[in-house]
Amino acid sequence: MTTTTARLLNLLSLLQTRRDWPGALLAERLDISHRTVRRDVDRLRELGYRIQATMGPDGGYRLDAGSELPPLLFDDDQVVALAVALQAATLAGAGIEEAALRALTTVRQVMPSRLRHRLDALDFTTVPRPGDGPAVQASADVLIALSAAVRAREVLRFDYASAEPGADTTEDFDGADGTDSIEPRPPRRVEPHHLVTSLGRWYLVAWDLERDDWRIFRADLIAPRTPTGPRFGPRELPGGDAKGYVSARFKGSAFADAWPCTGTVVLHLDARAVLPFAGDGEVEALGPDRCRYTAGSWSWIALAASLNRFDTDIDVVGPPELADAFARLAARNTATYRGE
Repeated sequence: MTTTTARLLNLLSLLQTRRDWPGALLAERLDISHRTVRRDVDRLRELGYRIQATMGPDGGYRLDAGSELPPLLFDDDQVVALAVALQAATLAGAGIEEAALRALTTVRQVMPSRLRHRLDALDFTTVPRPGDGPAVQASADVLIALSAAVRAREVLRFDYASAEPGADTTEDFDGADGTDSIEPRPPRRVEPHHLVTSLGRWYLVAWDLERDDWRIFRADLIAPRTPTGPRFGPRELPGGDAKGYVSARFKGSAFADAWPCTGTVVLHLDARAVLPFAGDGEVEALGPDRCRYTAGSWSWIALAASLNRFDTDIDVVGPPELADAFARLAARNTATYRGE
């Protein structure tokens, strides 16, 4: 015989797992009468849960969103997933780091010991990859406004602020060459299509109505204006995928998610010594002291310079542009050494 409180919690847990529950099925699952189901539903309503009665031959119940957030129930896997996500959110760059930490503390405080042990077994620290830099916070209100405009497909107007002096703006691709994006300008009018987060920053992918082209805007530099404009129809993003499109622009490619300059060399190193530093390159073992390495970069000079990090002899397999880049880099380094 379960207590009323335990029965109510079981009922709430069931209501959260699917949209509609026939009353007869709820009574069967909880091993109670239809009358008790109705009474328990009324008790949950008194606690703030909006439970609607559904029409139909069987009749039933539906848990709807309310004006306030009532207590929620999660299964074991959901609790662990929530705690892991909250811990990772401390580097989200969305201005929610402190709130995420407080929420994580609250979850851990009420978490059963068996789940706390599972979470401790998954204990981790989120560390940006080398070169990522610190997360750049974007206002949560701004992110919500951008997301709402994307969802409603409404033209968005906003002021685009200039970056602070000395700030890193290399990832701001508002502009074909990435050089016109940090200057103050009149309000922009865009069709917002996707909100993307990458390496601690948030970006808005949008069709710029003035420039008649796709643009990527840093969310931390956006100040939305109200009201929003008229609704618009969806456009096909180059490549059809927001993640691939943004990744391509970060690599210096116009559309395809691939480096514009890719070359192959033979490094005079064992493949096992190269693999930890290969990044997104491909390594093929050729023997105890040789391996074939294929990698890419945004320019041939940048690719040649990056290959020197292995501090070993290098044989260029191809293409000729990579060999030419090594020659130009050698000439520059020689001039630097001589102070020319």
